[in-house]
Amino acid sequence: MRRVKWLDEGVRLKVESEDDLWVLSQVCSKGCLVGMLSHRRDSTTGTMEDGRARSAERKPMWILLEALDNAFQPFTDNLRVHGVIKEAKIDIGSHHTHLIGAGDEVELSREGGLYKADSALIKEAISSGSKARAGLIVVENDEVIIFEVAAHGIRDVSHFSLRGGGKRTGDSTLVRKEFFERVARETKMVFQDKMPIVICGPGLAREGFESNLRDLGARNSIVNAPTSIGGRAAANEVLAEGLADSLLGEHALVEQVRMIEEGLKRISTDGAVTFGIEGIGNAADQGAIETLVIDASILRSDRGDYDWAPVAEKIESSGGKIVQASCDHDAGQQLLGIGGAIALLRWKLE
Repeated sequence: MRRVKWLDEGVRLKVESEDDLWVLSQVCSKGCLVGMLSHRRDSTTGTMEDGRARSAERKPMWILLEALDNAFQPFTDNLRVHGVIKEAKIDIGSHHTHLIGAGDEVELSREGGLYKADSALIKEAISSGSKARAGLIVVENDEVIIFEVAAHGIRDVSHFSLRGGGKRTGDSTLVRKEFFERVARETKMVFQDKMPIVICGPGLAREGFESNLRDLGARNSIVNAPTSIGGRAAANEVLAEGLADSLLGEHALVEQVRMIEEGLKRISTDGAVTFGIEGIGNAADQGAIETLVIDASILRSDRGDYDWAPVAEKIESSGGKIVQASCDHDAGQQLLGIGGAIALLRWKLE
């Protein structure tokens, strides 16, 4: 995401990648003013021609919406923001939907200025730049699971298995060799050469799989990381333990996963941690919070059942850090399971 210019009560941004859309989906909530070049049918241009109706012409124009809601599916290439037209050449007061994608320029503002949480998230996205997505492949002797890692989530791409599948004949070694070669070919089609890849797993099969990719001409940057376990848990281990930091260390997702895992570890050992509205609020009053990891969607004052903004201000005023997390990964789902927020403390509270 790139800042084009600051506005009196907001900012004009250039959307550079699909990952930026998750940030915008958090900011473009109800009441946000969202302006961009869009198209609108001009009803005055519809006519009858040769006895047949000619549809109204779609004209490009700058349209400013007051957002009512938005729709965003992670790992897709557009964000839909629905609202009421506040400024445009025609149809002021009518409903309209902005379709935002990579390459678009958008202006975001609110009366009185953007929420503090929104400004912080935008500034973080601008400073982090455009981090490349990465492939994450878990390889075992009879199974390969392929994931895609983005700045704010992890997506299941494919799952290949030799387990089950009915009767097999012939040399089992040959069967396994053909299995890995087939999966490698499909993997190469999914991940283009510019996308870095992490191959992980508990055994040596991952090294052979890397050789299969190289034999097919793959020129991706590849990190081969051993894990203590297989399956989806291996992907989580790579993110949480920093086994592929040379490729993934700067991703916002990695920081989120590590902080959540650290919080859960402290809970299990009765350490310096708290969760829940009452516990976090009490810790914030005492200036005890070092880092608050919170689901980004509940931090905004227009969402959720509780206004977290005053708590966040107390944390930041005492030198604490706020990490706005997504829940499009396993650790994020665990965060939701304990109420959507967890605080790592400077000291253990009695």
